[in-house]
Amino acid sequence: MLNFIRRRTLAFLPVALLAGAALPAAAQSYPTKPVRLVVGFAPGGSTDKLARVLAQRMTELLGQSVVIDNRPGAAGNIAAETVAAAAPDGYTLFLGTVSSQAINPHLYPKLRFDPVKSFEPVALVAKYPLLLVVAPQLQVSTVQELVAYAKANPGKTYFASSGSGSPAHLAGEIFRAGASIDASHVPYKGGGPAMLALMSNEVQFGFETIPSAIGHARSGKLKGLAVTSGARSSASPELPTMQDAGIKGFPVTSWAGLLAPAGTPKDVLAKLSEATKSALASPALRATLAADGAEPGGGTPAEFASFMSDELKAWGAVVKNAGVKVD
Repeated sequence: MLNFIRRRTLAFLPVALLAGAALPAAAQSYPTKPVRLVVGFAPGGSTDKLARVLAQRMTELLGQSVVIDNRPGAAGNIAAETVAAAAPDGYTLFLGTVSSQAINPHLYPKLRFDPVKSFEPVALVAKYPLLLVVAPQLQVSTVQELVAYAKANPGKTYFASSGSGSPAHLAGEIFRAGASIDASHVPYKGGGPAMLALMSNEVQFGFETIPSAIGHARSGKLKGLAVTSGARSSASPELPTMQDAGIKGFPVTSWAGLLAPAGTPKDVLAKLSEATKSALASPALRATLAADGAEPGGGTPAEFASFMSDELKAWGAVVKNAGVKVD
């Protein structure tokens, strides 16, 4: 009798093993190994800082390390291409930004990724206003005084940005058009060099994300005039918005959100979405974002997809109206 039971058990064993093997990887206890979060900018910038704060909290929630992989270059395109070509298994994620998902598709004619079709939305992580800053040597203290200065110095007023086609550049173009001023754009290789150029009075004004610029403004190395968001920033509540200053075309915000390669299993996306939601609800993380003037994101993947669709259209119009081109 025991031999009969043993033979029956062994007969069913291969079937059971096959059934287990047939289960999708996503149905297992994801994640079972470290997760790579690809960032399209160098360490130290506002996007990298956001990624590291998020990764720390996600590591705690997922029970596996979330490791930052910086792939700077081409305004985030290199990182986007890397993730678009990665295996859709949930172990390679992308902190996409307004540049990679909404601006670059209108600037680069031969991208090796599609901002919509190449990715699965997980969640909007944060929105960042930009800060309008001027050289401390410039004798202006308000947006209207800067406008008056530019109109009194046509062809002699320059604004810096972190690169052609960046949110900082396009904010400058919106300001130039909305205030009807004659100001020339000077692109630099990143926000850091742009801020240094402002400090040395090589250029007269510029826009930069609050996390990158607020320290310089607080120390007096730069002078903050206004924020580009629809409401005043918690990081600089004393500064008005560009709308308050009467400049057309605002508000404008930079943003970042979590994306996965297209085809990532739905249950993996659901787990990532829930973990991101929990991370963004953390008081410590929210306090860190607020100190940098950032607004935490959240919402469902569908809401993030709708948001990105709207942003893609809106920034396309800005690029077209400004006549911006990237060689």
